[in-house]
Amino acid sequence: MRLPTDHLRNPALRYNVMLAAMEQATQFELRLAQRMSRLGTESAFEVLNKARALERQGKDIVHLEIGEPDFDTPANIVEAGINALRQGWTHYGPSAGLPELRQAIAGEVSRTRMVKVSSDNVVVVPGGKPIIFFTILALADVGDEVIYPNPGFPIYESMIHYVGAKAVPIRLHEEKDFGLDVDELASLITDRTRLIIINSPQNPTGGVLNRQAVRDIAEVIGDRNIMVLSDEIYSRLIFEGEHYSIMSVPGFADRTILLDGFSKTYAMTGWRMGYGVMREDLATQITRLMTNSNSCTASFTQIAGIEAVRGDQASVDKMRKEFQSRRDIFVAGLNKIPGFSCRMPKGAFYVFPNISKTGWQSKQLADTLLEEAGVSCLSGTAFGNFGEGYLRFSVANSIQNLEKALQRISQWATNNNR
Repeated sequence: MRLPTDHLRNPALRYNVMLAAMEQATQFELRLAQRMSRLGTESAFEVLNKARALERQGKDIVHLEIGEPDFDTPANIVEAGINALRQGWTHYGPSAGLPELRQAIAGEVSRTRMVKVSSDNVVVVPGGKPIIFFTILALADVGDEVIYPNPGFPIYESMIHYVGAKAVPIRLHEEKDFGLDVDELASLITDRTRLIIINSPQNPTGGVLNRQAVRDIAEVIGDRNIMVLSDEIYSRLIFEGEHYSIMSVPGFADRTILLDGFSKTYAMTGWRMGYGVMREDLATQITRLMTNSNSCTASFTQIAGIEAVRGDQASVDKMRKEFQSRRDIFVAGLNKIPGFSCRMPKGAFYVFPNISKTGWQSKQLADTLLEEAGVSCLSGTAFGNFGEGYLRFSVANSIQNLEKALQRISQWATNNNR
């Protein structure tokens, strides 16, 4: 018996058959694992998408939401990547990273953090986030406690919740230049604390922990068997003072996982390359997680990374100076706007003004500035509950655009403050 084939020749029938097939395919409920309900997000990408949609409608937007240098990757690094591709660096590499890059990183960390580091302590990963994820996966069981900065990079809290651990926020205080209170930290440490996360220079506030502040944190931890994830991804973007790592504190090299990378320092966000430096036995476990997830980081990007670490650093200094100039202009401008007050950040490329005197909630104000003033920024609450009353602006844009943003915000604030 032959099946009817009229629908193959009739477009309307063919469409109805296809529609019926789609309905059949989607009749089964998607049953996600319960842990997926605990997974957070990074609001910067959501706001960027919303801003792009407004641009497609013809609206002019000043983008101050995304945490990405607006500079090109330095030419010497690009050339190293191109040459690596031509030389055949397009195959699998070791899960922990190419030995040559790991050795270059070990040498740099040994010099800058004043500790003895070998390539066996280094794991190279695609971006900085995997070190956050892998560290929490490896160290925190269900019910364990992880202390993290708030306001802070949202992926910390997201990953803590995802693995079923208890997220314990430590508030960053504006009056302390967005440092933390060590007495408060001491009160939060319990027998269930497995990991403490610190970040300096800090996202979103631009705060920097000076040498004494880091030593105070170390003193509070004391000789407890607690690991510290030290996120130092902005370590080369400091405008005042010097970078100091808790890894440099005597007795903490074996209890520190240092997170750093190439995205911010060398404007290599799209290259996806970061690294962790840690004790060798933990590096072995983090490498196992790399093997089970990503296999390895792209080989040609790692060859470019060697050039980044060992090559000319003039581009880094130039970018830092430019960010400092932009910071100065933008903070001064914000402090002239009714309802805004902003401390001078000492690192990274963000400013975090207090907007509580405007009478607006942070999320509502960020949304309104995008829609009515054409300035895209992030609500402080995108970085945790303690971010209420603040906005985050990235100064990774031209001075011309920053001044345009200031003019638009000022005009809007004059007409709309409550």
